[in-house]
Amino acid sequence: MAKVVWTDSAISDLNNIGDYISKDSIKYAEITIERLFNATDILEKYPDAGKITVEFENESIRELIRGSYRIVYRKMSQERIDILTVHNSARMLGNTYDFDEDD
Repeated sequence: MAKVVWTDSAISDLNNIGDYISKDSIKYAEITIERLFNATDILEKYPDAGKITVEFENESIRELIRGSYRIVYRKMSQERIDILTVHNSARMLGNTYDFDEDD
């Protein structure tokens, strides 16, 4: 089984999403964040569950789509998955992120 590691950047993304949603509903913010966080559980057994992220020409950078969000991760090995960012699925990632192998 692979270990799923949330990067500081991805945790920050979750916090920002929660803060934004909580302006309208604290309860819905909590539910959304919990669902996004738990969505990565599948990667422990199935590291290739997500599709390859179109913005990068790198098979190790993949994504899960959950609701309006893209959970972008890097398959470091069969034993480790790093969650890189949680991003609104209506937007392309563009050049905002640099997921080089050396990171």
